[in-house]
Amino acid sequence: MNILEMAKTAGNVLPETYKVMTKEEMERRVRKIKQQLGSRLYIPGHHYQREEVIQFSDVTGDSLQLAQLSAQNREAEYIVFCGVHFMAETADILTTEGQTVILPDMRAGCSMADMADIDQTERAWTKLQSMFGDTILPLTYVNSTAAIKAFVGKNGGATVTSSNAQGMVSWALSQKERILFLPDQHLGRNTAYDLGIPLKQMAVWDPHNDELIYEGELEDLKVLLWKGHCSVHENFTTANIETLRAEQPEMNIIVHPECRREVVALSDYNGSTSYIINMIEKAKSGSSWAIGTEMNLVKRLIANNPDKNIISLNPNMCPCLTMNRIDLPHLLWALESIAEGTVINPIKVEKKIADNAILALNRMLERV
Repeated sequence: MNILEMAKTAGNVLPETYKVMTKEEMERRVRKIKQQLGSRLYIPGHHYQREEVIQFSDVTGDSLQLAQLSAQNREAEYIVFCGVHFMAETADILTTEGQTVILPDMRAGCSMADMADIDQTERAWTKLQSMFGDTILPLTYVNSTAAIKAFVGKNGGATVTSSNAQGMVSWALSQKERILFLPDQHLGRNTAYDLGIPLKQMAVWDPHNDELIYEGELEDLKVLLWKGHCSVHENFTTANIETLRAEQPEMNIIVHPECRREVVALSDYNGSTSYIINMIEKAKSGSSWAIGTEMNLVKRLIANNPDKNIISLNPNMCPCLTMNRIDLPHLLWALESIAEGTVINPIKVEKKIADNAILALNRMLERV
């Protein structure tokens, strides 16, 4: 379900009362409800969330980590997921029937996940199979819809994270001659390149034109990349790095592998969100860092590491717009609806989709 569809089907619009309430009053009410519900309530918060929301989270982490922690928490009846739609879907897939996953604002989607819908993917699979036969194994980044995870699971593939992508791509290429990597071309390209696969053995599938774009010989292709990307990480450029190298050569540059290949190549370090956080926290006092990832996280790292000089690699970077849909008013609304017995915005994945999606997730979890 894309962002527009979610907005149309949400059914509930934030009541006016929350729009005029003071921040102090909202915070007081959230604390009261958290105390009232106790262990019946669990609030996971993604690293990219606003500070006004993350302050109330029971745990912070990346998308899969939060879904797994939600699944481990069998006491919680209500899991109010402060992230985006695909993350809440994964939490629903992994949790029990007796637990309800709630997304405070149904408009909190992910533009990357929306770049691969199931109809496009099934069309692509049919055409690619006609080109390459039964030589392709599908992989999908966890930043994808439940329907795409289910497609991958049904076809023998697995999910990947930015932390384990190298291991999962290596496994997939030990199973089949080629992989189809959904939906982020940059993570797929950077991962394959780091494994020693040359760029000429990679191609890009354009879902809008149903076309495979490549150079060289068709039979030499190993990695078929879906033409998708993260709208945040694509905004870090080689020009950002060149300017920084000229003006502040002492800066260490660390970026997320959702950035373009040429940006990763010019950086000093690249890795998952957890990798970036650990690198900064363990860095020497007085060291200087330019970080190429989401702005809410960069600001948090600056606040939590006052002994280091930290900036965003792109000085004009904005926070992830869809992540920022989850704000304090929507969080309070979700919590008060639980307290009143009228749950808003529950996330429920159809059983058939969930069953196939869990196959893809489990194939990954068995190998990490």
